[in-house]
Amino acid sequence: MLSYILLLCNIFFDFYYLLLNIRICYDNIKQNNSKGVYSMKAKLLPLYFKERNPRETREFEEQLKKLQILYGAEADFLPPQPLGEPVPPDADAIVFPQLLGAVFQYREFIESVSLPIIILTSEFGTVEMWDWEIVAYLRGELGRNVFSPYQCELAKVVLRALSAKRKLRSGMKFLMLQDNPGEGMQAYLFKRFYWWDKSCTRQIEDTFGVQIVYRSWKEVNFRAAQFSDAQAQELWNQRPVPIQEVPQESILKAVKLYLAIRELILEIGGVCGAGANCLNESFHSATTPCLAWNWLFEYDHIIWACEGDTVTLISKFILYSALKTPMMMTNIYPFLVGMAALKHEKIQRFPSIDDPDSHALGVHCGYFGCAPQSFCTQWVMRPKVLDIVSDDAVVIDCRMAAGPITMAKLRSDMKKLTIIEAEIEDYVQYPGSDCRNGALLRYRNGSGHKVMESLSSHHAILIQGDVTYKLLQMAKVYGFDTEVI
Repeated sequence: MLSYILLLCNIFFDFYYLLLNIRICYDNIKQNNSKGVYSMKAKLLPLYFKERNPRETREFEEQLKKLQILYGAEADFLPPQPLGEPVPPDADAIVFPQLLGAVFQYREFIESVSLPIIILTSEFGTVEMWDWEIVAYLRGELGRNVFSPYQCELAKVVLRALSAKRKLRSGMKFLMLQDNPGEGMQAYLFKRFYWWDKSCTRQIEDTFGVQIVYRSWKEVNFRAAQFSDAQAQELWNQRPVPIQEVPQESILKAVKLYLAIRELILEIGGVCGAGANCLNESFHSATTPCLAWNWLFEYDHIIWACEGDTVTLISKFILYSALKTPMMMTNIYPFLVGMAALKHEKIQRFPSIDDPDSHALGVHCGYFGCAPQSFCTQWVMRPKVLDIVSDDAVVIDCRMAAGPITMAKLRSDMKKLTIIEAEIEDYVQYPGSDCRNGALLRYRNGSGHKVMESLSSHHAILIQGDVTYKLLQMAKVYGFDTEVI
């Protein structure tokens, strides 16, 4: 009789897991279709001049076809209409595939239109240099928000930002897992963080039109424990990642947590970003969500943030949806901070280098930080480092490519984007410390003291490459003030 009951239980769990996999596959397909956040397109209204002659009419039509080919993945082009007619309410921006001198006769109409204006007049999908006078007129005389991309990729950044802005306004959901965030393993630190204050949540929701959905970290971990080892092992067999010295039991616990978080995301629906108060409330969990964040991004296209940081979460979503460039969050420890940083990471001294005032360490949870495999040159899952997490917890030891990076993050008022130009010079190791493999960062403009005056958080988002010029265009879409250091 007992063996019969066990057989029925196994059949039930196998069937449940099959249904869950089907649901995951279906949701992946759905997210990759037109309703998915990263496949959503900007809606552009092409405008033409009534004064055009037959040659100019033909050239307009040819140019519009080129733009539809070049930017078909980023934008839907509404039916063209002449200047002076009412603008459809669903348009995100106006696009000029062609500019004529007649534009100066439409001052009143152009001033009445609040939408951004994009100039894509060259056969290569960028601005024609002959149109710079008109661009300057539209910006200076008429005060319009005008984009004149000189590279196709820059135009794509603008279009992706436009579509993401509209998606945010539609009520996009961000999931945060926590219970009593201020109390916990490091309450003396975590109670200070603005992202846990209700005013921060209101600021984010009011500014962008999103919903921050809070659920219990304790309950999702209880649900994780209900998945069987067989279920976890089957998924692990399908999605193995590089590991080093991680016991099988720890692997399965990490997989089960992914299954529980993923199940909750499906239950809520429409979630495009997730995070958890994984460190300060680590006593609720038998593991850490590092593997879950990797899989949620790589397989489910969901942005992640560590430690319940909603400011990082919304910043990272806005940045990645526009740039589609590798990025991650880490703790930044400027050399100028001295022992206040060294003590926290349990190291004796910073590396001996020239110009220490312009350097910092990037370290999080014992290593560089949590980033998806596809963003990294090296990536391996290891046993935990920090004392405050479970003995079975895991952590990611990864590296992004050395070279130029750009640090960027929204300030707490959601009105200003701070941009710090830097580079990853090297990686440094302190065995036995809380910095087993950290990034040696250098501010490119010798701006260490200015950085100290401008930092709004110890959590920094590092973006691969020199992307300041792209961030400035993205900021114009959202109306952010910018500070470049």
